[in-house]
Amino acid sequence: MSVDDQSQTGFAKFINEIEETFIALLLGGMVLITFVNVVLRYGFNTGLIWGLESVLFLFAWLVLFGVAYAFKVTANLGVDAILNIAPTRIKRIMILASCAVCIIYAGLLFKGAWDYWANFANLPQTTGRWFPTGFEEMKRTSYRAWYETIDIPFPEFLRWIEPIMNEGEHYEKLPRFIPYAMLPFGVGLMLFRIIQVTIRIIKGDAENIIVSHEAEDAVEDAKHLNQEA
Repeated sequence: MSVDDQSQTGFAKFINEIEETFIALLLGGMVLITFVNVVLRYGFNTGLIWGLESVLFLFAWLVLFGVAYAFKVTANLGVDAILNIAPTRIKRIMILASCAVCIIYAGLLFKGAWDYWANFANLPQTTGRWFPTGFEEMKRTSYRAWYETIDIPFPEFLRWIEPIMNEGEHYEKLPRFIPYAMLPFGVGLMLFRIIQVTIRIIKGDAENIIVSHEAEDAVEDAKHLNQEA
């Protein structure tokens, strides 16, 4: 292995660790907030008013980020009964066709995610019914960055965004464009991962866009664990 390959592998592992750590932090944050809320509710007859809404946002972030990561590591489940009986050439065509469908779907989803988030971020939505053909002209009545969450308080260290996003007006709650930013980011990352795995399949570095034979792998892992025990 060359030095470049080693550095590339090391960089890939570093990015992998960042993604896995972020997923773990999201899951840990959900568990921590929920646990504290339960203790406060049943132990002290109080609670975190912003707890439920925060957990909902963290869960949404976890799902979007997790879907993209699952595409990266080929961990999404799928049915391969027809693929297993198809000739090699037909099998490859079917796999690439499924990749194309996933790319189109993720592209449409990305357009919708951007248009929804842009409504809260003082940014123009895209034009075109299905595929983006440009950006709409922004009007002052289109500004929606003043929309706030219901219960999550506004962090004091973010006061610098008020002149930029809210014409200097005071935020009492966290503006919605901050948690909603995960929509275009997560879907965009998912689109990137699908394209990435498609390129790997074309090059021959991967066989499928889904995980195959996960049941057999789980049985084999359990067998090895029993042997070691």
